[in-house]
Amino acid sequence: MMKISENRAATWHGVLLIVLFSFSAFYIAQWQWVRDLSLSPLIVGIVLGMLYANSLRNHLPDTWVPGIKFCTKQVLRWGIIFYGFRITFQELCDIGASAILIDVIIIAGTMAVGILAGKLLRMDRDTSLMVSTGSAVCGAAAVLGAEPVVKCAPYKTAIAVSTVVIFGTISMFLYPVLYRTGVFDMTPTQMAVFTGSTLHEVAHVTGAGNAMDPGNVIGLESAAMITKMIRVMMLAPLLLIMAFCLPSGAHQEGVAKSAGKGKKKITIPWFAFGFLLVIGINSLLQEMPSIPAEGLDVFHDAINTLDVFMLTMAMTALGAETSFDKFKQAGAKPFLLAGIIYVWLVLGGYFITKAMVA
Repeated sequence: MMKISENRAATWHGVLLIVLFSFSAFYIAQWQWVRDLSLSPLIVGIVLGMLYANSLRNHLPDTWVPGIKFCTKQVLRWGIIFYGFRITFQELCDIGASAILIDVIIIAGTMAVGILAGKLLRMDRDTSLMVSTGSAVCGAAAVLGAEPVVKCAPYKTAIAVSTVVIFGTISMFLYPVLYRTGVFDMTPTQMAVFTGSTLHEVAHVTGAGNAMDPGNVIGLESAAMITKMIRVMMLAPLLLIMAFCLPSGAHQEGVAKSAGKGKKKITIPWFAFGFLLVIGINSLLQEMPSIPAEGLDVFHDAINTLDVFMLTMAMTALGAETSFDKFKQAGAKPFLLAGIIYVWLVLGGYFITKAMVA
């Protein structure tokens, strides 16, 4: 019992560390020169996290790590769910049709490119599938969702997570710069769909969208999030297809074939459905005349402030998990495969979006 209490205390120490970094991110984001660069607390948070990961991380107890990971998973997912209070179903319908089709094309194209490139690089199928799935849908969450379906060795899961975190983080900083400088010659709607359909993690889309449209003034941030969440919800059917297509046990390392062992557990991204539920609640609140507009505004301001802080915590924790050592851990071939997929996502996603979104 004492050991469990100590573990919980250590976990909360990790969470408290991220909370303190997040408060610092909010404070730094108010500096005038930071505001002039349009750097939101989310972006400042991930930078602080990365500075920590590559400096102080080795000097703090390893028992704090679960608290940091808690922020990258549970806190992030609840932050995404609360983000639904900024969106209504009308906005979802306005962008839904084109976003759904583009998401399908991007996911199918990414899986095809990844599997083909993996064969050309003479990589094993498990690693190719894991890296491709992470790039195609929602980064580390998709990799972890695919793990019980592919049933690969644990180190391959770690490699796939490393590649998507690296390229997703690069994109989160690169997309806003290329958009502002005009290299990405897109309308706000096009850039939103492009960002949501090609960036790896939900957190990356949140960070990039917020950097390009602080406060969601022109609707780019929310449109990017809608596109991304549509893509996240496609994880479930993709895993079902993979479970159907992969021969049971034929590709597993050290796993014996036997009756009853061929069943694969499908991990459903529940937070995506929670996101939709909150959008529904928000849509109903907007249509209820009995609720004073002033009261609704106060509620939205409070929930949005909480949401931004939670997302800042998630981004800070994501940065704290991004050490330079991950570049070494990824190895040459998986990194090269992720790079090839990344080129497809950027170039393919750009031209597909330009052609299909007005």
